[in-house]
Amino acid sequence: MRRRNNVPLLILFLLTTLFLANSQTKAGASDQLPAAPAASSQSPANPQSAPASAAPPPASTGQVAAPNASPNSAQNPDSSDSGVFVFRRQVEEVVLHATVIDDKQRIVTSLDKGDFNVYEDGHPQTITSFRHEDIPVAMGIVVDNSGSMREKRQKVNAAALNLVRSSNPNDEVFIVNFNDEYYLDQDFTSNINKLKEGLEKIEARGGTALYDAVVASADHLKKDAKLEKKVIFVVTDGEDNESAETLEQAVRRLQGENGPTVYAIGILEGEEHPKHAKRALQIMSERTGGIAFFPKTLDEVDAISRSVAHDIRSQYTIAYKPTTPKNQGGYRQVKVDARSRSYGKLTVRTKSGYYAGTEPASGAQ
Repeated sequence: MRRRNNVPLLILFLLTTLFLANSQTKAGASDQLPAAPAASSQSPANPQSAPASAAPPPASTGQVAAPNASPNSAQNPDSSDSGVFVFRRQVEEVVLHATVIDDKQRIVTSLDKGDFNVYEDGHPQTITSFRHEDIPVAMGIVVDNSGSMREKRQKVNAAALNLVRSSNPNDEVFIVNFNDEYYLDQDFTSNINKLKEGLEKIEARGGTALYDAVVASADHLKKDAKLEKKVIFVVTDGEDNESAETLEQAVRRLQGENGPTVYAIGILEGEEHPKHAKRALQIMSERTGGIAFFPKTLDEVDAISRSVAHDIRSQYTIAYKPTTPKNQGGYRQVKVDARSRSYGKLTVRTKSGYYAGTEPASGAQ
């Protein structure tokens, strides 16, 4: 292909540029000076030049920290007791995620800060931060992969994926499959296809190391989750018979500071020791502020997973600075009450207590 001869055009362009430059010089430099400070303050090449006093978004916008933000970073609470509080977690604060139920077992989402009372070891505490927003969570989906689950996994996997679809789109989720051992088959992601692949890594065999899997998942959340709110969703059809950890050790790990809320589904039809299996799931769930479900049929699992997503998205986030400093350690009992003239009896579901201070990492590999 032949090229065009652009030499005459180039000469004309250079002569025109020289003429315009000479004209601007005569006009005087004063017309250009005011623009310089504005240009330097907005330059994208230097992010440090943005003013430090820039105002944050108003609380009424319902904005939350980005999923990749530090777990301890957010804004200070505003002074209003009736609206949404912008939340900032301080190191010395205790953070509670609470679901409120009325006397007809319906979730209540219209309460204000003044409707709540918080007690630690029986002593009233001052609420320092409060909000009711659908904030993203870090979630571990922990599914029994023992031999007895072989025929159940298809419906369980579908329910687990519907849980994710019904949850906050900014949630970060990982998949753990377990039998006599546990496997991280998909690390943190919000990609449904990757989660589906993780759930489909089925090698249904061996026993049930439920406690080991739950403890390892809690540790993974504590060490690697970027989001402060944490959840474990566990599905099993039997009693633990393989774990190195005991139920008591697992519960202690779950009740570490800023530990996860546990939601459990026990598919216990035909289970040889259903009372023991049921008790274990109830204890792990109730002491962390979650719920244990025991469906009569496998077909109920999908509806349960969607109700769990609704429960997580409807919670209040409450923080208080304990009157007994956390550095004194030890176990602290927690109780939260809610009262409102608009409702009858209200029940608040949150963790029943926590171990103050840093919990040691699990010994499980």
